[in-house]
Amino acid sequence: MISISVSDDTIKIRGHAGYAPRGQDIVCAGVTAITQTLVESIEGLTGNEIKYDMSPGRVDIEIKDPDEDAQLLMDSFFVGVEMIADEFPEYVRVEIRNDLDL
Repeated sequence: MISISVSDDTIKIRGHAGYAPRGQDIVCAGVTAITQTLVESIEGLTGNEIKYDMSPGRVDIEIKDPDEDAQLLMDSFFVGVEMIADEFPEYVRVEIRNDLDL
């Protein structure tokens, strides 16, 4: 299972979906694609400071004081992961911590 934990300025992703064999897992691929898009978009399209560490089965993202642009990108990320979690609830879980305005 992929566990996604979200707070005001951090995102932590842990695990593998286990939906299909490695290299064929569309659930993992979907979460990975929108996660990488979030990181690259914040780096390339905003002036926000972002720290991240990605390795197989583990992602840590920290965005210092996200501005309106970064918040919009983060909100879009959450829409995407929530859609995946709704479609594949036994493979993806999203936990929102604090009071995010989503």
